[in-house]
Amino acid sequence: MARGWESKSVELQQSDLSEKESKPSIRLTPDEIARQRERDGLALSRSRILQQLEAAKNPRHREMLQQALDDLDNRLAGLRT
Repeated sequence: MARGWESKSVELQQSDLSEKESKPSIRLTPDEIARQRERDGLALSRSRILQQLEAAKNPRHREMLQQALDDLDNRLAGLRT
């Protein structure tokens, strides 16, 4: 039984490797990498704020979350340009 799982794991690793080799690699500058990380972090924060906003009942808390969401949207828009 364990041998079957091992062979499937090896097969998956080999298919993953062949997919990586077939895709052309794009070299990013350190600045582009930093912007991408910041963008990813802001997007993650935005999704967390949206979840909290959906669950929030208190109007003041909802207002605070909406302001945070607006700020994140502005910062994301600034990174795109």
